Amino acid sequence: MIEGWLVVNRFLSSDKFTELYDWLQKAARDNDIKLMLIHNDELLIDLQDGPIKMDHPAFCLFWDKDIRLAEFLEQSALRLFNRARAIELCDDKGKTHLALAEAKLPQPRTIIAPMTFANIGYTDHGFVDGVIARLGLPLVIKQSVGSFGGQVFLAETRDQIVEILLRSQGSGFLFQQYIAAGQGSDLRLQVVGGQVIGAMRRTAQAGEFRANLTLGGEMEVWIPDDKQMELALAACDILGLDFAGVDLLINEKGEPLICEVNSNAHFKTLYECTGVDTAAFIMRHIREEISGGRSL
Repeated sequence: MIEGWLVVNRFLSSDKFTELYDWLQKAARDNDIKLMLIHNDELLIDLQDGPIKMDHPAFCLFWDKDIRLAEFLEQSALRLFNRARAIELCDDKGKTHLALAEAKLPQPRTIIAPMTFANIGYTDHGFVDGVIARLGLPLVIKQSVGSFGGQVFLAETRDQIVEILLRSQGSGFLFQQYIAAGQGSDLRLQVVGGQVIGAMRRTAQAGEFRANLTLGGEMEVWIPDDKQMELALAACDILGLDFAGVDLLINEKGEPLICEVNSNAHFKTLYECTGVDTAAFIMRHIREEISGGRSL
């Protein structure tokens, strides 16, 4: 039997996360894998001792954003799903879009905000005029780190942009062109092991521009076309992901644009919408990768 760790964050203890961890462990058992739940505070990064010398399992399903711990485990020759670099690129939206831009993958026009410091903030707002000149109004403002749409804002005026920046100053930001053709909807394509295993269309509730289901959006089964699937797969390839939820917007020409890529995407709603069990696909992918294609 293959043995692995499921590394999670000690301090995320809501039912939503616990249910997901149980789901992954059940999928592991169904694939003859022993998956042990390990909290990140149980694997202290002791730099005096260096990489972990104790016996470690064949792999680690790293369901956390603790990048330094992920890097430490990789120094211990442990295969992570997803890898540390992939999680890092996805967790910081600025880094995500820099990588996608280098690969010339289509995305909304994006401007990364100049860095400031939490104890100083934005004392000069002149750069906002340059952002508006390039992106127009309204525009979307996103904190570089955030989940479930909670740190995404739509600004319709210059004053609103400045107010948002001042309210959350010290956090990294990026500005994006507002894709009006999307009409408050996006596509979530779930990718595992180089395949699109399922997709859904999410539509925002009335008066809301974000389609996140956590914010009250609705969902329906979506059959992605070849261009949409190719773009989702290309994004995962560039970012080095074993699995991810890729969010696409559709522009006025009907062409897909990459909105976000989520390395640790929650998959319960995809299952409720499509019946696709992402956890099962993840565990089968891990088993195949670890076995090198051999039957175990």
